[in-house]
Amino acid sequence: MPPSVPSLPRRVARTLRTSLFAQVTCALVLGIVVGKLWPDTATALQPLGDGFIRLIKTVISPLVFCVVVVGIAKAGDLKAFGRIGVKALIWFEIASTAALVIGLVTANVVGPGRGMNVDPSSLDAAAVQETTGGGHLPTTTEFVLNALPQSFIGAFADNELLQVLILACLVGAALLHLGHTKVPKILPAIEQAQEIIFAVVGFIMRLAPIAVFGAMAHLVGNYGLGVMRTYAKLIVLCYVAAALFIALLAVALKAVTGLSLWKFLRYIREEMLLALGTASTESVMPRVMQKLRRAGARDDAVGLVLPTGYSFNLDGASLYLSIGTLFIAQAVGVDLSLGQQVTVVLVLMLTSKGMAGIPGSAFLALSATASSLGAIPAGAVALLLGVDRIMDSMRVVTNLLGNCVAVFAVSRWEGALDTDRAKRVLDGEDTSTPGDDETGVGAEKALGGEKDPGSEKDPGGETGAEALAPGIPAQKPKELKESAPEAG
Repeated sequence: MPPSVPSLPRRVARTLRTSLFAQVTCALVLGIVVGKLWPDTATALQPLGDGFIRLIKTVISPLVFCVVVVGIAKAGDLKAFGRIGVKALIWFEIASTAALVIGLVTANVVGPGRGMNVDPSSLDAAAVQETTGGGHLPTTTEFVLNALPQSFIGAFADNELLQVLILACLVGAALLHLGHTKVPKILPAIEQAQEIIFAVVGFIMRLAPIAVFGAMAHLVGNYGLGVMRTYAKLIVLCYVAAALFIALLAVALKAVTGLSLWKFLRYIREEMLLALGTASTESVMPRVMQKLRRAGARDDAVGLVLPTGYSFNLDGASLYLSIGTLFIAQAVGVDLSLGQQVTVVLVLMLTSKGMAGIPGSAFLALSATASSLGAIPAGAVALLLGVDRIMDSMRVVTNLLGNCVAVFAVSRWEGALDTDRAKRVLDGEDTSTPGDDETGVGAEKALGGEKDPGSEKDPGGETGAEALAPGIPAQKPKELKESAPEAG
């Protein structure tokens, strides 16, 4: 007898039970419906999304630390790590500048604010002050100093990723310097801690659909759908400009690595939908790091490029800021010259780097840009208060894709990308990684985790040598130290 085919309700129930993508999609739709029908109730659901993001943030810093330390130690070459950092910064600057230019060109062509004839004196400038909490963007000196940790524990407690990265680089360099003879148990312990963190992420991801439901219900209930009609031209322009930039990313990724961005989008569809629902790229950083590693990018490249991009490569924010600046100028009847628009690019190239983690950072950057031009009233920034939250989806998608492409590109540039493996994974052909399911739960299964070489003792008991120099046969302590010139 032919095997019986499950009924449609059973197939749907199984999909909802096993697929994170299906769960988050349903939560997204349900959140929009609840926000539209019961807006007063929906606005009280924001803690569901905020709580989930807080839980994810607790594991980001230790995860980044573990991945970077293990990556440096296993690569066995601190100079290579430095080259990755320099190449990443070059890529970030090129990508951010391209985003700014695309934003300015599209805003000039479409003119989203033309004909509005807004009187700046009629705008509530105090609302911008309330949104930003009276804060300010750091100066270049402050930004550099803030990147340096004051204490080891404080960097983790404050979730300062740049400080954590610096600490991880120092610890990784120290491991290379000391070799396996003096600290044979440290690297395996860090690897085991990394596995525990991924397991914790797996548990937290079970709450993802609830978080998306609460965040989306609050958004629709608080802002409504009417704002989309009021700012339709600006919203459509921002999303079209983002689509153009993503198409440019696809071309760049194909040219540099031979990989398809569209296949990569399918590969991280669960993470992308979750980031959209929670309006936060931080909520998916641990899963994206693991998927990039599984797709052939080396640990040290993933551990350095992706977290650094969260501060230096805000492509979506750059698009929005350039379009927003011209929109404000056009709305109040100010015609910016070519020289002034070049100034906009230069100012935003600097201010966008210090935006991460600062409340109301977009308005602070816009206010700083308006002040530097001297032609746009600072209070005109209030024009964007009603539409800023709607732009989060565009910023999240563009920022996340921009940083992922940067990881692949820089990895390929440095020779730290297994291109053949990447193509197999993106084509869905490589299923050798244990636990490759879509539920987002259960330790390695939640993240498609893959144990790295050297994470367990080998039969001969040589843990440190294999961990610090994978692929190199176990050597005498002196020989191992001589094989790593960076050890000093």
